[in-house]
Amino acid sequence: MIMKASKLTRYVRHVAVLLLAACLACTGPVVAETAKELDRAMRVAAAIDDDDELVRLIERGADVNAANRFGKTALMNAVENGNLIAASMLISMGADVNFRTVDGCTALTFAAENGEVELTALLLERGADLEARTRSGQTSLMLASRYGIVEMTEQLLFKGAKPDVRDNEGATALMLAADYGHSEVVRLLLEAGARTDLQDQQGRTALIHAAGEESNSQTLALLLQAGSNINAQAKDGSTALIWAAGNDNPDSVKVLLQHGADFSIQDVDGITALMEGVASNSPDSVRLLLDAGASALMKDADGRTAIDMAKRKPECQTILEPYK
Repeated sequence: MIMKASKLTRYVRHVAVLLLAACLACTGPVVAETAKELDRAMRVAAAIDDDDELVRLIERGADVNAANRFGKTALMNAVENGNLIAASMLISMGADVNFRTVDGCTALTFAAENGEVELTALLLERGADLEARTRSGQTSLMLASRYGIVEMTEQLLFKGAKPDVRDNEGATALMLAADYGHSEVVRLLLEAGARTDLQDQQGRTALIHAAGEESNSQTLALLLQAGSNINAQAKDGSTALIWAAGNDNPDSVKVLLQHGADFSIQDVDGITALMEGVASNSPDSVRLLLDAGASALMKDADGRTAIDMAKRKPECQTILEPYK
């Protein structure tokens, strides 16, 4: 699913720039007397896609690359608001496609974050830096992967974006796509050579990310087919199976068990996948694990079994009753 800025967010932002434009024009036609006023008017015109005003402001001496105190330029405003014509004009007028905000963002990262596929193509044609990063260390490919924007991911990979670059938390584009269950993006990244063995700062692989809240069996299957270590453990000792059970994802639990996931592995606290299934009150996961042979009598670091943990989970307790 393309997670672009919501319609409400876009509407509020558009109203804001319109109000600012009105303030600038409150005494009639815009008459920018200083360089600062010209530059601010340029950024407003770009945000509301007023191409005629952009031309007039350039003729009056506005700086096409002038930025506000946050480092945002007219081009960035145009891109953020999805204004293809304004962006094209600004670039033709000399706008720097690789200008960076104080947080390191560029027009390309704004395009990726807002799901602007056509603007991404335009910026790439004009030499946008593929590896520019946001404050969190994410590249445009990471943003496109996180939001599941298939066409943009294809564009960026075709232009040579590196799939194994890491953000500030050690995550790669593959991990981000897997985290949100974007199976088609995962496929594209794997075809581009993305590594499945890399771990983020918490020791989680793409497969473990894929077993999270947005888990889906298709993403897991793709990663397993690509050679992911099904029993890889994060720094806390958790595995993809433990994560799937803990997130009440029986479909993912089933896929992982079918591919030979070890249900006896315990994390640093002695927690097994079965215990996580009970803790998350996931009776379907509990059944699958028990049918696969998981022991209900294994103990965690505090000496508790899955049966002990089920005392306040009536449905799970009933399922575990025969295993006492």
